[in-house]
Amino acid sequence: MTRMSDLTLCLIDRPTAPPGESVSIVDADPLQATVLATDFGVNRGDGIFEVAGCVDGRVHALDAHLRRFARSASMLDLPKPNSDAYAEAVRRAIAPLCAQRPGQEVLVKFVLTRGQEMGGTGGPAGWAIAYPCPDFTHDRSGIDVVTLDRGVRSDIMRTTPWLLGGAKTLSYAANKAALREAKRRGADDVLFVSTDGHALEGPSSSLIARINGVLVTPHPDEGVLAGTTQADVFAYAEEVGFRTETRPVLTDELAAADALWLTSSGRLCAPVKSLDGRPMAVDAALTAEWNDHLLARG
Repeated sequence: MTRMSDLTLCLIDRPTAPPGESVSIVDADPLQATVLATDFGVNRGDGIFEVAGCVDGRVHALDAHLRRFARSASMLDLPKPNSDAYAEAVRRAIAPLCAQRPGQEVLVKFVLTRGQEMGGTGGPAGWAIAYPCPDFTHDRSGIDVVTLDRGVRSDIMRTTPWLLGGAKTLSYAANKAALREAKRRGADDVLFVSTDGHALEGPSSSLIARINGVLVTPHPDEGVLAGTTQADVFAYAEEVGFRTETRPVLTDELAAADALWLTSSGRLCAPVKSLDGRPMAVDAALTAEWNDHLLARG
């Protein structure tokens, strides 16, 4: 369990200020109230966030996270976040924890909300909070996964863009409910599938499948979040000779896959050891190679 003393919080006073304008970043006490009860993020889940991993002050894939953060803001019609301010807040938030934990993993979450829903005229709220990374040793050795129907077709981005497929929003109630359902079924995690038979993503992860020796991942046009960790795995894999494809992955293909992984910023690469109770091959050596590479990133 994370202790409050292990948290470091930085508030951004004008998180959507145009580039070049003055922005203040203030160290704050995470034990003190910093977000008003009238905030849209608290009341409606109306906001966006990113989580990045860090080791020894190096933030993994920060530029990619900031680009995805801006893309999510655009999809929600939020003002564009000030990337420079967020980058500074992230680095300030992680600095004390990384200094106290040399060589250990730290996570940092940065957030933008729409601001006040009622009783105020304040603009968007923004902050970055850093905390120790949970121990993912178990997950990185293999996880049991169940498939759950997401209740949408794979063409959600074209037919119903207002459902915000592919945006990383604060509205995570459905994702948490799916994870609780996985626990009830004796599994560790979930792979969402579409009503028309496409494999999509996990509640907080991207899918990588090795099919006939080729690494494949679902296309973001299918309403999945573009994975920063998945993208870095593909870039590395291509360097060492793998072929990669970003394309629709049919659920029928999963049974014949050589191996499956769920990837995320904190857990990194978690191999799937069973899918819906069916054993899957785990490539422990390749998983370890990928995770070593991911931990060494800048």
